[in-house]
Amino acid sequence: MHLARFPRLRFAHLPTPLEPMENLSRLLDGPNIWVKRDDCTGLAGGGNKTRKLEFLMADAEQQGADTIITQGAVQSNHARQTAAIAAKLGYECYLLLENRTGSDDPDFLANGNVLLDDIYNARLSDFPAGTDMNQEMLSLAEELRVAGKKPYIIPGGGSNRIGALGYVNAAYELVGQCNDQGLKVDHIVHATGSTGTQAGLVTGLTAIHSGIDLMGISVRALKEAQEENVYRLACETAELIGSSAALNRSDVVANSDYVGEGYGMPTDGMIEAVEMTARHESILLDPVYSGKAMAGLIDLVRQGFYRREENIVFIHTGGAQALSGYRSLFGQRVV
Repeated sequence: MHLARFPRLRFAHLPTPLEPMENLSRLLDGPNIWVKRDDCTGLAGGGNKTRKLEFLMADAEQQGADTIITQGAVQSNHARQTAAIAAKLGYECYLLLENRTGSDDPDFLANGNVLLDDIYNARLSDFPAGTDMNQEMLSLAEELRVAGKKPYIIPGGGSNRIGALGYVNAAYELVGQCNDQGLKVDHIVHATGSTGTQAGLVTGLTAIHSGIDLMGISVRALKEAQEENVYRLACETAELIGSSAALNRSDVVANSDYVGEGYGMPTDGMIEAVEMTARHESILLDPVYSGKAMAGLIDLVRQGFYRREENIVFIHTGGAQALSGYRSLFGQRVV
């Protein structure tokens, strides 16, 4: 697929590294685990949303926008990266943040990604859990138009068919790296939330007939709902790129066993995964996405879900900047 025909700005540090996690593999006495370092995309400390924003910001530029609006949870990695690129490109940026956990922890509300949002000079608005955030964005956009602005709305997580192009491209990039290294990959595992990352990967892997199984570890929705939402967006993305490969509902697999009490709510497995990956691989995960996805991968390996001779690529979607927003969970020491 020739993605160069779609408008795109280039600010991500690509290709991101593909590295073996030898210590973790040895510790778990399981399959060979590799990590695709999309925490190293460069923008505002990196993360998966940077790939999506290359296409989304190009679309905003084509439409003559001067203001960016997006939404997410309080500690949204997407909001941080959006604020950063808006600042670099000279756009005003409005971030609508939903407190999905109900936490009143000062670190959660003002540290981590929120601190960085402020540093990037984004305009922040806070909303309680359950708010119709899409409607709030539409209302704000209308207010700004009346004031003479030209707003461009980016959906939560950058997850529409334009944003998903970033992970169609990531699928091509990853398979190319594996080919160059002579690495036969059996499985890819990653965190799935707003659906754009998984939809793009499904579309890209299917379009090139990769034969690689893909599993998204859900951080919010139940299995059936997550899979349906991913499949819907994957179909839209496949149509956009003109893929002739058949996209089957069975190509979309989500595992929702590791959500815990809800989005952004800590689990013992997540805490173990963050600490284990840091202490054995010197890689920092985040508490909401990659931490829960790695918790799922670790548990599945322990259950014998994967064979020892298999190769698994874990896509690190970034987000370590949020760790200080969850400071009370980690590194407690008596001084």
